[in-house]
Amino acid sequence: MDYSKWKTVIEGLLFMAGDEGLTAKQLADILQTDAAVAHDIAKELMAELKKKKRGIQMSLVAGAFRLTTNPDHAAYFERMAYSPTRSSLSQAALETLSIVAYRQPITRIDIEEIRGVKTDRAIATLVSKDLIEEVGRAEAIGRPILYGTTKSFLDYFSLPSLESLPEPASVDDDSLDEQTQLLFEKLEERQMTLEEMPQAEADKK
Repeated sequence: MDYSKWKTVIEGLLFMAGDEGLTAKQLADILQTDAAVAHDIAKELMAELKKKKRGIQMSLVAGAFRLTTNPDHAAYFERMAYSPTRSSLSQAALETLSIVAYRQPITRIDIEEIRGVKTDRAIATLVSKDLIEEVGRAEAIGRPILYGTTKSFLDYFSLPSLESLPEPASVDDDSLDEQTQLLFEKLEERQMTLEEMPQAEADKK
């Protein structure tokens, strides 16, 4: 495999790895090459992304390479974070939010067991939007963080309390799609209400 293809493979691997990233040794094991070679290719990719001023950059934190956003675009990310819209909640984020809403308090590991994929980015997104927060620590090895929904979550979905959550037919692992759909419908309802408000105010005048 040539170096240019290895770079694209590494980029995809780091996207899959999420916030945890991958060390040179881990990359080498996957690429079936020497760790020094994997490190050099990753560093070269990092330099290329920075030189081209791409929206996605790379960083080396605690020995692990990971994808990051371009710091020059921070103002736009803040605008998105503080202006939640229907499109700003991805399917992954909405599924994660559904699990937290219906199973809270819950750890990241338990969320990943239900979804079957890593949830670091989805959790980070939901925390940044103040939809979920740390509510304690589980009594388990490593004392993992327990997540729960926030008051902003109730406001966001126009819910007076958690007891007002739409109730699925059954709350088990198989009902994730149903829970997600119920929250999505609630989000649709909220969006419609916000869109109708200006017209409703105009009708009163």
